[in-house]
Amino acid sequence: MTRTIRQWLPVIAFAVAAVLPAAPAQAADHAATQALLNQYQAQAGPGAGLHAGEGTESWTLTSGSATIFANRPITAGDHFRIASQTKTFTAAVVLQLVDEGLVELDAPIERYLPGVLTGDYDGNAISVRQILQHTSGIARDALNAAPEPDGSYTLTELVRAGLAQPPQFAPGSGWGYSNINYHLAGMLIEELTGVSAAEAITQRIIEPLGLTGTSFPVPDDGTLPSPYLPGYTGGRLGPFFYWYDVTFIEDMSFNATAGAMTSTMEDLVAFYGALAAGSVVSAGSLAEMRTAVPSTVYGADYGLGLMSWDLSCGGEAWGHAGNLTTGASSITMVTDDGRFASLVTNAFLKDPPAPTRVAVLDAALCEGEAA
Repeated sequence: MTRTIRQWLPVIAFAVAAVLPAAPAQAADHAATQALLNQYQAQAGPGAGLHAGEGTESWTLTSGSATIFANRPITAGDHFRIASQTKTFTAAVVLQLVDEGLVELDAPIERYLPGVLTGDYDGNAISVRQILQHTSGIARDALNAAPEPDGSYTLTELVRAGLAQPPQFAPGSGWGYSNINYHLAGMLIEELTGVSAAEAITQRIIEPLGLTGTSFPVPDDGTLPSPYLPGYTGGRLGPFFYWYDVTFIEDMSFNATAGAMTSTMEDLVAFYGALAAGSVVSAGSLAEMRTAVPSTVYGADYGLGLMSWDLSCGGEAWGHAGNLTTGASSITMVTDDGRFASLVTNAFLKDPPAPTRVAVLDAALCEGEAA
């Protein structure tokens, strides 16, 4: 099927920002977290959902609506674009290649992708670790990337467009978020596995873990699996919002191995839980992924495709956040003792002043500890 950038044909809705209660028993059992979720949703999209629990026990809270045309609660099985949570899947495949002896984290990327970094960038001065940890200094985004005739984007073109921009800083001298880093990681995966990055992620992680709600959309045919969470953008006027549906305005190949995947809150907590439990990479590689440095995003330290947060109840949680202008902002965190939480809102939202998405998940993860 031909893939093109979706023409934006916005549908506008004028709606009161209402709060729909979660299932009564769950809302009552998790009242403090529900209250925070309601506050978060009031500054976020038409709806927000939270799926959390411990071990084999889980619960789901919702606020607002999954769609602007019906009062439908967001569910843990709704499919949505997970944006930069894709980076953890990409990094995990690279660490599997480390486990297989095909990659050395501190080797220069030039060893594996000769001649790819040119101009202002020296492939011999930037390591694989720096790429995964965002300490490479490589420019953030693929500005002015040229699409293929069918509207899709190749990793090669995304990387070229990114490297046409000046570095953020000298390699290893700072921290700067970069989607180009993870497009390079995708190229590395393809070079060493002989298959597309999408196939590698599917064969190595999605299928072995039984993540039936998770996929890498290739080709991007402008659909999402049912049930799905539409994405919106808009603005507030007092208690009212003007919402535009932006779910399909962009071909996901533009986000590629930095942010193209689709999943559900149920699958995301299963993936991050399996990673923490040692079912995805070796203990040594997991330790490398968790070797984190201070970052400038969400109050987190950043490892190799993993963020870490100190919890208010003690200990730490590991996961990643994601945002896409196609109308989804999300985050997933897990702890080593089996607690988990995932949140999504159906609008692009970096973070309101308070409560942030991190605060909502902190509340969910700390419920049992505070009892």
